[in-house]
Amino acid sequence: MPKAFPPEFRRDVVAVARKGQAPVSQIARDFGVSESCLHRWLKVADVQDGVRAGTTADQSVELREAKKRVRLLEQENEILRRAAAYFARDINPK
Repeated sequence: MPKAFPPEFRRDVVAVARKGQAPVSQIARDFGVSESCLHRWLKVADVQDGVRAGTTADQSVELREAKKRVRLLEQENEILRRAAAYFARDINPK
């Protein structure tokens, strides 16, 4: 598994890469990360800064929580639907 870099380190590397004073491959080598990793960090930073369209980390967390809540509500709805059907079966029409 690749080693995780702290967010501060990522921000620093992205800031250096955005200055454009050296090629991305050279910056990646200097900081000890792969070139593809640095490209990915640049894409993520562009999304976070609003330069590129995409889902930010905050939006991803919010979406994940919303999907979890929807799944729970759907389960509750299914239970209530089955309970209503069960109790409706016991009611005798006059």
